[in-house]
Amino acid sequence: MRSGMSEAAIRVENVTKIYEGTTKALDAVNLTVPRGTIFGLLGPNGAGKSTLINILAGLVNKTAGSASIWGFDIDRDPRNAKASIGIVNQEITFDPFFTPAETLDIQAGLYGVARKKKRTAELLKAVRLEDKADAYARTLSGGMKRRLMVAKAMVHAPPVLVLDEPTAGVDIDLRRQLWDYVRELHAGGVTVVLTTHYLEEAEELCDRIAIINHGKLIADKPTRELVDMAQEKAVVVTVENDIATPPDTAAFEKVEQLDARTLSITYRKDKVNAGEVLTALGEAGHNIIDVSTKEADLEDVFLNLTRTAA
Repeated sequence: MRSGMSEAAIRVENVTKIYEGTTKALDAVNLTVPRGTIFGLLGPNGAGKSTLINILAGLVNKTAGSASIWGFDIDRDPRNAKASIGIVNQEITFDPFFTPAETLDIQAGLYGVARKKKRTAELLKAVRLEDKADAYARTLSGGMKRRLMVAKAMVHAPPVLVLDEPTAGVDIDLRRQLWDYVRELHAGGVTVVLTTHYLEEAEELCDRIAIINHGKLIADKPTRELVDMAQEKAVVVTVENDIATPPDTAAFEKVEQLDARTLSITYRKDKVNAGEVLTALGEAGHNIIDVSTKEADLEDVFLNLTRTAA
């Protein structure tokens, strides 16, 4: 592989995809995935995420722009570009009449991996399928099949792994197992690109997140910085006496009465701080006896950005 860690793991420049007619699935997308990161690629259904992944995989031809994987241009050097990436698609794709061991051996052969360099046993152990090595793949549970898909994507030891909705429809235990393995791969130097509808997963796992909506890139920031974009915060306040009429002041964006003595107050942190909100409540004649806060999360930012860009 090409040396030089300053190279991006994935670089996308002005990539556009127009399907027959006028459907513009991607609109001049520019994106850089730094090496050594877990990178989140988020967006609503139909936003263009899968189209971009399929372009990188060589399954869809872009209309315009350029893209490279691990420094290899996907048009000028497709062989090395494909060798640099492993992709786990949403759909489970392997022959149900082969065993997991056979599936991995065949996949390694397709990538030209020499017999001595095949890592079938190692990969099956890593995804906790060593005891199912010789079972027919059709007998595996849904979770086992999902793990086999990850192993299949890693047979050629690519430096970049793309996981397209890897935990869709699987239970919590499997999700945790899968993420433990992803963290192990990442610790071993693999750059991971993740698409998911579980925003709490993206917030917990990803170093950086990009958001695509209607084929356009609308955000690309470190995760913490992206979460900090949420300007609305909320405090839940319990007061000493029953509230006849919820207070209404300029400091409050929204006031919701939860019960006789409890209010949920939303405010914009770019305009006021929590102290000013509580002061305004006191000035309205309410004696505060308890306060709790609700921190903004990635879901707040995601909904706000995609709503604004709609």
